[in-house]
Amino acid sequence: MTETGTLDMFCYQCSQTVRGTGCTMKGVCGKPPTVAKLQDNLTFAMKGISAYAHHARAFGKSDPEVDAFLADGLYSSLTNVNFNAGDFVALALKAGQMNLKAMKMLKQAHIEAFGEPVPTVVQTGTVKGHGILVTGHDLKMLEELLKQTEGTGVNVYTHSEMLPAHGYPGLKKYKHLVGNLGSAWWDQKQLFAQHSLAILVTTNCVLLPKDDYSDRLFTAGPVGLPGVPHIDGYDYSAVIAKAKSLPELPDAPGETTLTTGFSSGVVLSLAGKIKELVTAGKIKRFFLVGGCDAPLKKSNEYYRQFVQKLPADTVILTLACGKFRFNDLDLGSIEGVPRLLDLGQCNDAIVAIEIASALADLFGVGVNDLPLTLVVSWMEQKAVAILWTLLALGIKGIYLGPIAPAWVNEDILNVLVDNYDIKLITEPDDDIRQMMAAG
Repeated sequence: MTETGTLDMFCYQCSQTVRGTGCTMKGVCGKPPTVAKLQDNLTFAMKGISAYAHHARAFGKSDPEVDAFLADGLYSSLTNVNFNAGDFVALALKAGQMNLKAMKMLKQAHIEAFGEPVPTVVQTGTVKGHGILVTGHDLKMLEELLKQTEGTGVNVYTHSEMLPAHGYPGLKKYKHLVGNLGSAWWDQKQLFAQHSLAILVTTNCVLLPKDDYSDRLFTAGPVGLPGVPHIDGYDYSAVIAKAKSLPELPDAPGETTLTTGFSSGVVLSLAGKIKELVTAGKIKRFFLVGGCDAPLKKSNEYYRQFVQKLPADTVILTLACGKFRFNDLDLGSIEGVPRLLDLGQCNDAIVAIEIASALADLFGVGVNDLPLTLVVSWMEQKAVAILWTLLALGIKGIYLGPIAPAWVNEDILNVLVDNYDIKLITEPDDDIRQMMAAG
């Protein structure tokens, strides 16, 4: 991924890296353009599945069916063995099924290790003392760092994808896990330069560093950067030493707080109340608003305005980095049911699926018959895997934006629209009007 949010792809036929919408050779290598895009789509989805499987493996969990699919998918997408577009749509749906298995596996691993998340208010400023900022998705690495910094006087902060860590009982018990700094992945260069702390990057979504903080940046696990110290295993003594060598952070509380930790168990404990409020017409509609994020002006404007303009008798479920566009808003509650429920990060999409399925059972209808609309911001490989999981489950009427996926052309978009009623977002007022009028 480039720093501007466009996707770089490598064309294995042309042997070149291409940016944005795909290969610019326009079929010179003999591969039909639609097939090439579908292969890109499958490759992106497999990257997302691989990330979830990698995190689960850190806790000793794996699934041979998921591993076998990744091998088959790589063979199909990276070699010239099949140019049939229909086969690649079928493989994408299979990828969605495998991603569901991977997300379930990872959720189980996290809950077994740390307990089920509970609603937790997270501070957004700094606390006086030395500090380490942790970004990425790897909760196992965060836990090991918390163990090693306990009693050292070094505070630990989360960034971006790490925000949900505060909701897990097994992690929030560490009193020196003091808050969250910044928002989505793309604020790194400004945020990291702003605070005098050591930075540990645990997985993806890392940008090439600026000189004014590169000397206090460390990578770990599968991520690496040129000239940046890399840590193999779980010995973070070098990170801790760097944090102690830096000036202390000031005691500067943030202007807002964030609330995370609405697990499926927590939300479904409100099922009776939710049914009562829906039946009485006090909750008119649920919205799942989330997904990946990008430094795009339209994304910033659209999603914040969209959430702000939703009627007061609606409930918003949110997850992944897209939530940072609006998760600082105080939307109140409806007779004890919070209007904004942060379910976690991209890997916690399984929580949204579980909640939707449980609500469908509660009301005795199919998921597509619920008063529920999915509005998904578009970016990144995991977004591809999650989209195909939703489509594999038969979920229709999803809104996507602010840009169409890079692997979509007119032919593919027509298939998504005709078969799954995919819609592209337009303007908040028009979209809300259409969504609220839906059955």
